[in-house]
Amino acid sequence: MTGTALFDLFERLTSLMRVWNRQHPLLADLQPIQVSALLYLARCNHYSNTPLAVTEYLGLTKGTVSQSLKALEGKGLIVKAQDPRDKRSVHLELTAPALDLVAAIAPPAFLTEALAQMGDQAVQLERLFGTLLRTIQRNQDVPGFGLCHSCRFHEQRDGQPFCGLTQEPLAPAAIELICREHQPLDKAG
Repeated sequence: MTGTALFDLFERLTSLMRVWNRQHPLLADLQPIQVSALLYLARCNHYSNTPLAVTEYLGLTKGTVSQSLKALEGKGLIVKAQDPRDKRSVHLELTAPALDLVAAIAPPAFLTEALAQMGDQAVQLERLFGTLLRTIQRNQDVPGFGLCHSCRFHEQRDGQPFCGLTQEPLAPAAIELICREHQPLDKAG
């Protein structure tokens, strides 16, 4: 298998997403990178909502991401909050309008409708895409940015979620969020 057909499918799907983004009335004054940053910030945990994490997740330069974050801040979609433990660090938080925007666009209705039409195949497709992503991340040695509950550091202590890396308890909702420190269960050290 050469991967050409799968590459072509991914290319076409991402092209359709870009067209949808450009045509969506709620996204008219946002650049694609700004939309991507908002979507990431809406799904990441408190360890992963920093400008550096956004840069790593998007795979872009610091300057490009910095300008995009400034634009989002200027539009009132994000605010910067100083880290209570490390005064040099800032965390990026979505404002209420940004949360409303993300809720209105993600996932797009066309995707939800197509998955519903696929029935049980949609579950299998999601599982296979997850496996493909993890395989690529492992083979290319890129940051995992996976969901907390699927991380080798995720633990349960006294019936509550706990991060074995940071040695901190986690809110139950946090285990469904993206973490930049994520390591798959099958990856050692």
